[in-house]
Amino acid sequence: MKRTAKAHWNGTLTDGKGEITTQSTTLNNTQYSFKTRFQDGVGTNPEELIAAAHAGCFTMAVGAALSQAGFTPGDLNTEAVLDLDMQALSITGIHLSLVGSVIDGVSEDKFKEIAEGAKANCIISKALSVPITLDIQYK
Repeated sequence: MKRTAKAHWNGTLTDGKGEITTQSTTLNNTQYSFKTRFQDGVGTNPEELIAAAHAGCFTMAVGAALSQAGFTPGDLNTEAVLDLDMQALSITGIHLSLVGSVIDGVSEDKFKEIAEGAKANCIISKALSVPITLDIQYK
C-alpha cells in the first residue's frame, strides 16, 4: 500500500506560497506559507499535519488495542502538541493527551497500559525519532 501527497511552492521562503493536496483530496490545494508555518496565517503547515497524523494514528491504535483485548472502546479523544524549536529548526517532541471514556471491565491501570502500548506501536510513533510523551484521563 502506498499513500501520496503533493506539494507545490512558488517564491522565496518568506514571501512565497504553496498548496498541498492529498491522495484522498481531503486536502485539495490547501494553502501553506511562511506565515502559516511560523506566524499566524490561514492555511496549514507540515508540523500541524504531523501532529494531526499522530493524533489520528495513536487514537485508532488505542481503539484497536482495546478491541484486540476483548473490550468495546467508547469515546477516545487525543490532542497532539508538537514542539518546534525555532532556533534549531527541529521538532523536539510530541505530547499526546488522551481522554477516554470508562469502559465496563477495564480498570484505569489497564486502560493506561493499553494506551502506553498504542503510543509505542502506532505507525506514526514508530516513524518519528523524537521523544513522545503521554498523559491520560480516563473518565
